[in-house]
Amino acid sequence: MAVRGLGSRLGLRGCFGAARLLYPRFQSRSPQGVEDGDRFALELVTEKGHIFAEELQKIQCTLQDVGSALATPRSSAREAHLKYTTFEVGPILELEQWIDKYTCQLPPLTAFILPSGGKISSALHFCRAVCRRAERRVVPLVQMGETDANVAKFLNRLSDYLFTLARYAAMKEGNQEKIYKKNGPSAESETL
Repeated sequence: MAVRGLGSRLGLRGCFGAARLLYPRFQSRSPQGVEDGDRFALELVTEKGHIFAEELQKIQCTLQDVGSALATPRSSAREAHLKYTTFEVGPILELEQWIDKYTCQLPPLTAFILPSGGKISSALHFCRAVCRRAERRVVPLVQMGETDANVAKFLNRLSDYLFTLARYAAMKEGNQEKIYKKNGPSAESETL
């Protein structure tokens, strides 16, 4: 039997799972734990030792802050707790600097690309998908005033960073990105 720490997937979140079913107020609090998926996926990429590994490690720590902010609803948390879980703008600005650093080294996009470009690039695209899901779940909490708007902004910029980094990793490893091509009508439908 696995022992889980307080606040892990089966810790605090599991304890409040029943409350989420009983009280509608808690039904939209599902983002807690989503950032765990991103932290795990980022760890897979970090192990490869790329030049961006330190950035990813810093992001993993910031995702812990995201989890703290999400686990501390403004409507019911004490002022002392809110003070420690305020999400500052600094990590957002840092992501924007990193995006600019990698974007200037990439060829311009002329078409939509599919998640591709090798294992590292694909893992980063996967991280981005997890991040986008988290962002979609956090927006209603921001709209209700339950969490800091900077949390949603950070997740939005993080998904852009992960997309840019996936393209950069593919380029550095010499892998081609797959271009999206709209499927035309199939041969079967043309004969009908």
